[in-house]
Amino acid sequence: MTEKHIYDAVILGAGYGGLGMGAQLRRDGLDNFVILEAADEVGGVWRDNTYPGAACDTQALIYCYSYFLNLGVSRMFAGQDEMLAYLKDMAEEFDLYSNTKLNHRITHAEWIEDDKLWAIETDQGETFYGRVFVGAWGQLSRPKFPNFKGRDKFQGVQFHSATWDHSVDLAGKKVATIGNAASAVQLVPEVAKVAEQLTVFQRSANYILPRDQIIFSEKEKEEFKSNPDSYRKIREEIHEVREAGFERTRQGTDAAEEGVEQAMAHLRNQVEDPELIEKLTPDFAFGCKRILRSDEFYLTFNRDNVTLETEGIEEFTEKGIRTKDGVEHEFDVIIFATGFHAQEFQGKLPIIGRNGQDLRERWGNTPEAYLGMAVDGFPNFFMLYGPNTNLNHHSVVAMLEEQDKYIRQAVEYLRDNPDTALDVDSEVLEKFNEHVQEELENSAFSADCSSWYKNEDGKVINNWSGNVAEYQDLTRELDLADYGVK
Repeated sequence: MTEKHIYDAVILGAGYGGLGMGAQLRRDGLDNFVILEAADEVGGVWRDNTYPGAACDTQALIYCYSYFLNLGVSRMFAGQDEMLAYLKDMAEEFDLYSNTKLNHRITHAEWIEDDKLWAIETDQGETFYGRVFVGAWGQLSRPKFPNFKGRDKFQGVQFHSATWDHSVDLAGKKVATIGNAASAVQLVPEVAKVAEQLTVFQRSANYILPRDQIIFSEKEKEEFKSNPDSYRKIREEIHEVREAGFERTRQGTDAAEEGVEQAMAHLRNQVEDPELIEKLTPDFAFGCKRILRSDEFYLTFNRDNVTLETEGIEEFTEKGIRTKDGVEHEFDVIIFATGFHAQEFQGKLPIIGRNGQDLRERWGNTPEAYLGMAVDGFPNFFMLYGPNTNLNHHSVVAMLEEQDKYIRQAVEYLRDNPDTALDVDSEVLEKFNEHVQEELENSAFSADCSSWYKNEDGKVINNWSGNVAEYQDLTRELDLADYGVK
């Protein structure tokens, strides 16, 4: 083992989470780390999701790290190209490319008890050794396809929005999109502009608020760069509004009712057909599913070449899709906007902790982690954007930044105390999760609807139960007592 280089931290993934972790370590003078990225470039979901209309549905001014503001942004809700550019700039600014190994997919990670190290193997045949292993998979990285009967029969083209096939020209084509959530509300208006006919298959309606896009003038953009405090001022105002918006995620509050009223007013202002309005009206609590923002989605259904189909899908056929009413709809292209495997936090990667335990077996269908980061039996292993750290009301980057600072403390401690292992106490984890689940009982996330926030048993395992400030308070200091260290 002595001839092997031992890293203070090995980080999986070079998206928002992994790059943020690397930048935090660099800022604190901890340079002995490596980022292992499966793809040939950094960027994560902002590298992969290139569908028409792809953009951040959170204001870009708060969807960036406080120490590296996205000063070059051209609009409030920035497009995929600007988001990816931001991450590449961040990698350059903090010299993260020099610590990143691209085209290195991790295939196995195992805790070595005697050496107090993680052994991390990649598909390049290399093994990296780290005192700390940080998983930064994200929750929305693996595309999900519903298990429709006969999907292989379809003779046309089909692909997922997250793996957009840019070789396919949609002009003059009969196109179907399946799904109408976050990706769909962005791509559907763009597809409608070029397709001969577009049919949007909707399982359930969503609450959609106006996006109210703001395009910054050249003067404003110059002001941001020359006087970053002007940017910070707007950023702080947005932060306060979004934090106050957390109240909307509580069931039965006046704030939630106001959200319903705003969403319904937006729908009625943009759609005139009463039948369409009825189909596009949600039948569940505000916030139970992800709250969406779009200025164009509803307007798309006023077009003559667009149809909203709410009849359930029975099966795929060679020519298209047969709905449950027996009607066969013919298509040239079928596009899935059907989300991701959001609850498989570790993906397909075997992560082996103490006594040979696999993290997937430890979790079953109920992933859990202390502060969303640490799991008992898996020493010196931390996650970014792990279980119960997703937000409905604010920017997840605000959560990532707090996690980065917390994990940095662990990395520094273990660098100075290499014979120690930080294994979170199982009772500490259990008590934390009980509190989170109790808080979630009054949340709209727990209301009666199906969403990617819940597992198959209806337990909310993706979302945080409080606001950002509450999470900041909990994660500000690494308490060694939580890990059995006195």
